[in-house]
Amino acid sequence: MKYLIVGLGNKGSEYENTRHNIGFKVVEKIAETLEVPFNTSNFGWLADGKYKGRRVLLLKPDTYMNLSGNAVRYWMQKENIPLENVLIVTDDLALPFGTLRLKGKGSDAGHNGLKNIIEVLQTQNYARLRFGISAEFSEGKQVDYVLGTWNESEAEKLPERIEKFSKACLSFVFAGLNNTMSAFNGK
Repeated sequence: MKYLIVGLGNKGSEYENTRHNIGFKVVEKIAETLEVPFNTSNFGWLADGKYKGRRVLLLKPDTYMNLSGNAVRYWMQKENIPLENVLIVTDDLALPFGTLRLKGKGSDAGHNGLKNIIEVLQTQNYARLRFGISAEFSEGKQVDYVLGTWNESEAEKLPERIEKFSKACLSFVFAGLNNTMSAFNGK
């Protein structure tokens, strides 16, 4: 069985440690755990590994957030990966910092990366793992906030949260969506 785990983010060093790039950080942690490197490939950086006998493709799209759907569709088609074996890891303003929420389907909730994936795949029925980044910004400052770096308190807690999220992703691969939701949601 093959799985595609896509961490959403933006390419470029100026975005590397921003809230919006948490998806990249989570898939980087998974690659570290599986001891596989990322290599430049079509539509981004790809790491190809194994977890408990299952093939796991980890993708960091280089399309910028708002065009992530093109990268997802390309790798699903190229590797013949069914939609139920795709997991998108993204940031979420509506959740408190570090909150984990896994869902099997849903709206884009105002997230442009998810919106583009829905448009390109023509469905909302794909798994997404949302990383809460909270909404600690004043009116009109949302873009600055999501493209801003973590505050000191968040940065201190970040490694543990990234570890938890990477474990949830690997649970999705081995235990499936429903078992992983039961084990990890809200934790």
